[in-house]
Amino acid sequence: MSGAVADAEIDRARTLAAEAGRVVVKAGTNSLTDETSNLDDGKLDKLVDDVADLIERDKEVILVSSGAIGAGKGRAGFASDDTVEESQALSTIGQSHLMRRYTESFERYGVTVAQILVTEHDLENPERFTNFKNTVETLLDWGVVPIVNENDAVATEEIRIGDNDMISSSIAIGVGADLLVTLTDVDGVYTGNPKRDADAELIEAVGRNYDEVERIIESSASGSFGGIRTKVSGARRVSEHGIPAIIARSTEPDVLEKVATAQAVGTIFTPINGHEDPE
Repeated sequence: MSGAVADAEIDRARTLAAEAGRVVVKAGTNSLTDETSNLDDGKLDKLVDDVADLIERDKEVILVSSGAIGAGKGRAGFASDDTVEESQALSTIGQSHLMRRYTESFERYGVTVAQILVTEHDLENPERFTNFKNTVETLLDWGVVPIVNENDAVATEEIRIGDNDMISSSIAIGVGADLLVTLTDVDGVYTGNPKRDADAELIEAVGRNYDEVERIIESSASGSFGGIRTKVSGARRVSEHGIPAIIARSTEPDVLEKVATAQAVGTIFTPINGHEDPE
């Protein structure tokens, strides 16, 4: 595609990502549940395996996890077209189940986890965010993995737009993370919708070509519940704060190990620091 990111800029971004000391990992619902909206033990354990690899490399990890509503549907036997009120109630069923499974899975590595439920409003309020940040810093000092999810039981807008993508970017910026990795059910950002367009090609990097990528996304994305739009928006947002971001497939073998060893995986968003590097 025209305006592609220079190889040297991509290499610098991958090196920054590999050297990140504090990483926010966001996992979407499809990365955790099966077709029947039940938690998929294999998917969840793989995610934990990948996160544990980062921890073993002495990195601090904050996990932003979707999946409560999806897991609640599986537990309660609901269909997918619930009302907002039903989704809120389902989240309370699924959230406890989700955390129980995370606790069990991380115990395989001797790692303790903690649950934090937030809304975007909590992160926008300075006093509330200070409290949130202080809690996160304390947990990380203790070697505990904070697992953050949107507080669906009291939120409505977040449920409608899949706001964990924006919550994860707000957290990455606010707690001074060095990297945001968004794990989803596609390999990254494409030149078209890969689920409908066999000719769609993976975009290796997004930087100075963002406007072109945004036009592609607007013309090819479908559905209003999160989707690639909010993932791209969140990744771009952190890159504008000098933080690299990666969108990658959750089922990619050793996906976070590849990130930590500067290998090419997914789509990387190169940091923007108020200026473009010279050609």
